[in-house]
Formats: sequence, C-alpha cells, structure tokens
Amino acid sequence: MAETLLVAGTASHVGKSTVAAGLCRCLADRGVSVAPFKAQNMSNNARATPGGEIGVSQYVQARAAGVPPRTDHNPVLLKPRGDGESQLVVDGEAVGHFAARSYYDDHWADALDAARTAHDRLAAAHDVIVAEGAGSIAEINLHDRDLANVETARFADADVLLVADIERGGVFASLVGTLELLPDDVRERVAGAVITKFRGDRSLLDPGVEEFEERTGVPVLGVLPYDDPGLPEEDSVALPPMGERAVVGADDGVPDGESVTVAVPRLPRISNFTDLEPLAREPGVRVAYVPPVATLDDADAVVLPGSKNTVDDLLALADAGFGDRLRAFDGPVVGLCGGYQMLGEELTNAAVEGTGERDRVDGLGLLPVTTAFSESKTVERVEQDLRGVGPLSGASGTVEGYEIHMGDSTLIGDAARPFEGDGAATDAVLGTYLHDLFVNDAARNAFVRNAFESAGIDLPASLGESRPDPYDRAAALVADHVDLAPLGLPER
Repeated sequence: MAETLLVAGTASHVGKSTVAAGLCRCLADRGVSVAPFKAQNMSNNARATPGGEIGVSQYVQARAAGVPPRTDHNPVLLKPRGDGESQLVVDGEAVGHFAARSYYDDHWADALDAARTAHDRLAAAHDVIVAEGAGSIAEINLHDRDLANVETARFADADVLLVADIERGGVFASLVGTLELLPDDVRERVAGAVITKFRGDRSLLDPGVEEFEERTGVPVLGVLPYDDPGLPEEDSVALPPMGERAVVGADDGVPDGESVTVAVPRLPRISNFTDLEPLAREPGVRVAYVPPVATLDDADAVVLPGSKNTVDDLLALADAGFGDRLRAFDGPVVGLCGGYQMLGEELTNAAVEGTGERDRVDGLGLLPVTTAFSESKTVERVEQDLRGVGPLSGASGTVEGYEIHMGDSTLIGDAARPFEGDGAATDAVLGTYLHDLFVNDAARNAFVRNAFESAGIDLPASLGESRPDPYDRAAALVADHVDLAPLGLPER
C-alpha cells in the first residue's frame, strides 16, 4: 500500500494546493508513482474527467503527477450555490442540493465511505498519495466530521505536513495554535511545517523558526519565497469581495496606456473563474473584476464568467442595470457557460436553476439564443475545431476544454457557430459552453488581438511567447526550498 502525506493548512489560501502540486511533480520526476487526493473539496472551480467532475486543484495535481485525472482524486465535491446550499457531487456524479445540516446528518457517512474507498483504490495502484486538506485542520467545531483533514489523516494512516502563510501575519501563532488544537492522535502525525509566501531577509525569520521548533518539537522543513507558479486558483478567496473592484495581471512592465482592460462582472455565485487566468497572464492585459453596478467606461473587452446559479446571477445583473451598459458597449464580449446562457434572449424552466418560482427569465439579449434548464447535467471533456468568428476572428485549429452545465441552448436567429453544434457569435459577441477556452493559444491570442485592435492600441511584441510550465515552477519551489528527507518519501 502507498504512503500518504497529508498537506494540511492553518487556514484557507495558505498555499496547500501549490505545495501539493509541487510535491506531485517532484516525486514524479524521481520516478515515483504518485497520485493526488482530496477527500472532500468545496469549490465551484471544477474540471471534467472521464468519470465525472472533480475540483480544479486535484485535476492540476494529477497533471503534475503525470497521471490521468479521475474521480478517485476528489471523491466528494461540494459546489456552493447560495442560500446556504451546496450541490453534492460523489464519485463525479451530482447527488442533489443540500444545506450543511442536511449534508452532515444524512449524507456525510456515505461521503466518508466514498472517500475511504477511493483512497484505497489509489493506494493500491501507487507508491505515494499526496493528499490535500481543506481550510484549517484546526476547526475544533468540525473535528468529528472533518473529512478532508482529520478523517483523511486517520483512515489513510497519513503523515501530516502543516502549511502556514506568513503574508497574513502571525505565522508562528497560527502554527502553534493549530498544533495545540489538533486531536492528540493527529498531532502525533505532524512530521513538519512549511512557511509560504515569505519576502525579505531569511535571517530575520530564523530566531522565530528556532523557538517554534523548541516549543513544539516540529521541524520547519522549508520556507517558500513569495511566488506564483501560475496554477489555477481553487476558490473565490482569491477574488475581490462583492462590491469591490480588483485588477489582476498588472505587474508585467507594460504601461497602462499600452494595455487593455477585460472587465469581468463579479457575480455573486461566480464559478470556474479560472477561465480568466490565462488572459491575466498575457502581457498588457488587465483582468478587472468589477461589481455589477460598475460602468464599463474603462473596459476594452468584457467576459461574462460561469455561474453556479445562472438565473439568480442574471437577475442580480439586471437589477444593477448591467445589461443596459453591456448592450451599449462596443468592444468584444465573450460569455462562458453560464455567461453564454445570460447573453441569450430568454431562459426557460428557470425555477430548476434559480431559487425563485418563475418559469421564464429574460436574458441580456445580445445573442439569438434560448436556454431551457432541466435536472440533467452535462459533464464532459471536449475537443473542437475552432471557427474564427466574432471576438475570436482570425483564429483556427483544434481547441480542448470541458463542459459542466445544466441546461441546453438553442440558436433561434442569425448567428455563426464558433464550434460545431456549440455556441453562437455575432461580429462583437460570442458565447460558448467551452471552459478553458483561453488556455488554448489560438483562441486566447485571437481574443487579445481583437481587444487591442478594438481599443486602437498596438499589440505587445511578446504576445504568443511561450510561458514557463507552472507544474515545473511549483516543483522548483518545493525542491529548492523544502527538505523532503525527514518525510521519508521514497526515491526511485
């Protein structure tokens, strides 16, 4: 059976996913058979695998490990949809929508069984399992039902690597407090700690490291410098709060007057916003997450992202007057999945998707499309031939991505198809169900080129240049700054 290492955190967004991905690639590079695992994930950033959907981090970590992503890597996924409810996905398949109490009272035991079984299958097929925890491992109100942390440590007989973020402040208090609050049997499993996002003079940190080790007996195995390898974000903690504006991708050396801004409405139930990350990494492209009430005066292009609840997010945009401003906008507009549905003329059987009782909701009216919702859900990997139309004009070739959505859209008027049987496009507006569209060079470069052309700005010379592999960058962070020897992981 495989050895399991649980990468647990003192809080959310401390760098667990990056450390886990880096470990997966480091071990794979050594020739070790390694697989990722997260017993229970809560995220609206999901990916499609042949067996169903899993959280984006485990999809990424599987790629880093060099193994095909599968539902065993994330057997339980909770996708928040608002009003205290989440969609429960077990072994890749949607089970239903449940409030937290209903989940813990009626479904948690089944989720625990699914997680144990999935881990056992992975452990029988690999040498090492790199398991990622969720949030903080020290949530004492949840220790009797903490599937991703406490239960994983126990049923997987895992060593624990504790990760803490120094940028938040109070890193040693977080580490010591976490250790103090762990159940005794889990505390004994902690093999070491890693401090992430460090800037400055390491010698000034060393006295704190020494005292922490003396107090707790837990070695600090590494201090990772502040760096973003470019891996997709897992949850909305990375996004600005509702009502605030935030710009991503500004630190690239391109002056503001020579850059373009892609406005993205910060939907209340935004999902799969990782679709925007490839754009934010392009030199000269600023991705601005804006409140629905914001103007589009400084925008050069607009992307409507996915939504876990298309109807209610559409109503939120309508209440904010966003549709009127979007219809008056004269730059390129792209809608992805739920954003595509919103761009159409109407949405029917809307009560299935929204929380209200209404059957029909008006769309934003920018594409001649209607969408009808049903209880069935599409989850699949997709490979399509791209037709260069609308905001993607000039593009061609094969693109890859995935679809995860409820509802089917029908073209009812004069519009081109960007893909065979999928999407709709006019000269300035395009909608598609294809997530990861901008991961594909042809689609991304065409959209960026058209945004610059629409803004009347010359393209940066670096458009289309190759980028460092994010998996290799994550691996280098771990290999260069973490002492793996005390963890006892195999080397081949």
